[in-house]
Amino acid sequence: MRRTASASRHHSARASGVLAVLLLSAVPFAAPPGARAADRVELPVLRSELGPGVPCTDASVRTAKARPWTVGALGLTRAWSLSRGAGVKVAVVDTGVGRGVPALEGRVSGAGDATTDCVGHGSFAAALIAGAPLDGVGPVGVAPGAEILAVRGTQERGATTPERLADAVREAADAGAGVIYVGIALESGRTELSRAVAYAARKDALVVAPAAPDVLPEDGSGDPVPAAPWYWPAAAPGALAVQDYGPGGSRPEGAPVATGVDLAAPGDAVAGAGPDGSGHFIGSGSSLAAAHVAGAAALVRARHPGLTARQVARQLTSSAYPADVPRLDPYAALTTLPQSRRGSAPAQQAARRAEPPSTAARDRALLVAGAGAGVVLLTAAAAAAVPRGRARRWRPAGGE
Repeated sequence: MRRTASASRHHSARASGVLAVLLLSAVPFAAPPGARAADRVELPVLRSELGPGVPCTDASVRTAKARPWTVGALGLTRAWSLSRGAGVKVAVVDTGVGRGVPALEGRVSGAGDATTDCVGHGSFAAALIAGAPLDGVGPVGVAPGAEILAVRGTQERGATTPERLADAVREAADAGAGVIYVGIALESGRTELSRAVAYAARKDALVVAPAAPDVLPEDGSGDPVPAAPWYWPAAAPGALAVQDYGPGGSRPEGAPVATGVDLAAPGDAVAGAGPDGSGHFIGSGSSLAAAHVAGAAALVRARHPGLTARQVARQLTSSAYPADVPRLDPYAALTTLPQSRRGSAPAQQAARRAEPPSTAARDRALLVAGAGAGVVLLTAAAAAAVPRGRARRWRPAGGE
């Protein structure tokens, strides 16, 4: 979805008449194959910006009970046997993160009003990053042990500017976040946002952002996403640019395409938490794929705390599943040998063949034993020969 100030005003004007209806609409939740019919529910659609006069997003009254397709696609069960992201602080630069999300209970902090979320997008993304498993609930985050730092990168209703977003990234870096998730893609702001990403890198924080704006709802509301080669801050040097794909492995028709994409991750037909309560919403777009990558970055930072932000990014990209755009593989990122600061694998000590044990002691023992045996044999031979020699008066046998 376009995020510039002018686009936000235009979108708000068009959406004000239809958005209230859209928020009450629902689309089927994509449960994994084999799920029971009772587990297939229709969930309200996630929004990333609200128009004028539209009330804040209420808690959803519908709960997704089936485990979503993203868990299997990312191999999370295996990844959790190695890391759950404990001890890593992930900043969510978005519309805010509500404190009333059960899957994030006790793990959300933030300054000012960042721990409230009128829109719901930031709470949804935070749950994808670090939501804990709950009884009777299917959706779960990638790093259920990570801490969430809420940093408001937008106005209350979701509109933003490059300057505001850049300030939020710096605020997250100053607060000690090891991973900074940005849920917004802007057409402008190259200078401001590139400087903000560079500032975060100097603080050893990895910025993860959507490579392109999210796809608009199929009901036709809002402006079409324009084609652009780059979006910010994802295109800034040092940031991880993430693209989405769906349950079938492909992207939606008409999805915006950007250049310089680093990773692809699940982002279409994704179920997640709302800003309050235990109900769920459903959404699609690269911003949700970026949330999954941010969670994977937290897993890696927890398992390999000595890696720098740049090394963590390399760990995620070098271990990704080969495709037109490499696909995130959290388990491979956790098990692949980390690379050194210079980009090569750590030097391995050359394999050395074990030296054979010394035989000096054994040789001395054999020599003594052999000498002793020779003396015994000589003594025995002399004992037999001397009497016979005397009897012959020392003449050879057969002699006269």
